[in-house]
Amino acid sequence: MATAYSKCYDPTGARYGIPTYPWRYAPDGLATRRQLRAKGLRPGGQPVCAQLMLRHRGRKSGAMVAYLYREDLAKPVRPMTSRKWGALALAMLARRTCPICQVTYSYCMPTSLGCCVLCAYPDTTSANCGSPRRG
Repeated sequence: MATAYSKCYDPTGARYGIPTYPWRYAPDGLATRRQLRAKGLRPGGQPVCAQLMLRHRGRKSGAMVAYLYREDLAKPVRPMTSRKWGALALAMLARRTCPICQVTYSYCMPTSLGCCVLCAYPDTTSANCGSPRRG
């Protein structure tokens, strides 16, 4: 195993307090949240049993970490009910509606503006597309 991987390899949990494996070297039967979700599962309240670690110079802590859960203790994902679908539809409608002019668009409002582009920049018109007029 390479030196970079050996710094992240701690299967007993003596160094980090939890069994730690290098990226892509996790034993079978363990999966991250995303891997569980791809299989139609969720952690289901079980504690984290291990972690994956990747040394990363750009991070303040020096490493990226992904937590691992046991697949045999995972539970199936709860199905969406009609009430949940309705709540999700209302939330998306609120994100697409401008709070100033109350117009519903086919896209979500930019969070940086907080409203539609026409309300954020009323001086420019769609005819000149934001460029100054040349006479």
